[in-house]
Amino acid sequence: MTGLAFGHPGAEHEELLSRWTADPLVLSSLLVVGTAYALGTWRLWQRADLHRGVRVWQLGSFAAGWATVALSLLSPLDAFSDISFAAHMAQHELLMLVAAPLLIFGRPLVVLLWSLPADARRRVGLWVSRGGVAALWHGLTGPLVTLLLHALAVWLWHIPFLFDAALADERVHAVQHLSFFITAALFWWAVVHGRYGRVGYGISVLFVFATALHQSVLGALLTVGRFIWYPLAARRALDAGIDPLEDQQLAGVLMWVPSGIVFAVLGLALFSAWLGDAQRRAQRRVYVGAPPQRPR
Repeated sequence: MTGLAFGHPGAEHEELLSRWTADPLVLSSLLVVGTAYALGTWRLWQRADLHRGVRVWQLGSFAAGWATVALSLLSPLDAFSDISFAAHMAQHELLMLVAAPLLIFGRPLVVLLWSLPADARRRVGLWVSRGGVAALWHGLTGPLVTLLLHALAVWLWHIPFLFDAALADERVHAVQHLSFFITAALFWWAVVHGRYGRVGYGISVLFVFATALHQSVLGALLTVGRFIWYPLAARRALDAGIDPLEDQQLAGVLMWVPSGIVFAVLGLALFSAWLGDAQRRAQRRVYVGAPPQRPR
């Protein structure tokens, strides 16, 4: 995303709203990942143990997440994010709160592993099962670690000089997007697949609501703020005929309200799964502990 000149705001707005980005790195990455996932799914579905590979709903979830990444980084939203902080915030929220969990629900690691040839698949499997690699993955997907990493990424990149640096330099902007997406993906992986050992879904509910809380605080600060946080973003908004303070406040609302709703829905879903899991365990204990019935 490069800086734009906005001599005629109205015309520029119309032009931006019809501009699709053709970033070769984003396009090639999406193509490679999408093709690999489709190939891995096809190979798993050739096996008898289909339902232990990837289910239809998981394929749909991954496809929706893939499409959300494309929408965030290639659609007119990407171009409009150069002049509007609110559009920029919408882009980040789509990556962190929509694309990341949808992709994780699709069990990407298993499916992408099956996209490799058999020999390569065995070598990768042996490599990731080694003590050092396995320990590193275990540490990165720990509950507290994922929460802190994601919170650190969100709060650090909203420090004014870092956020403006990302706007000014495309390379820094790419690092910003990657840090948001990767830490969000690790967080959702821990929530969905980690299960936190014997604690089950219960602690995942706690960490989902903790993440919702700190992001809502940041969104609220942006919403009620009466001064400009990001000078470069404000100058671009003014050049495009957008009120920078209102734009910043709208960005805060986008971080505060929609993200809070998404977190609440996912947290309640996990809480429901936790209750169901606890009920099933209780029923198994009752069944196992029940005395045998005497024949009549």
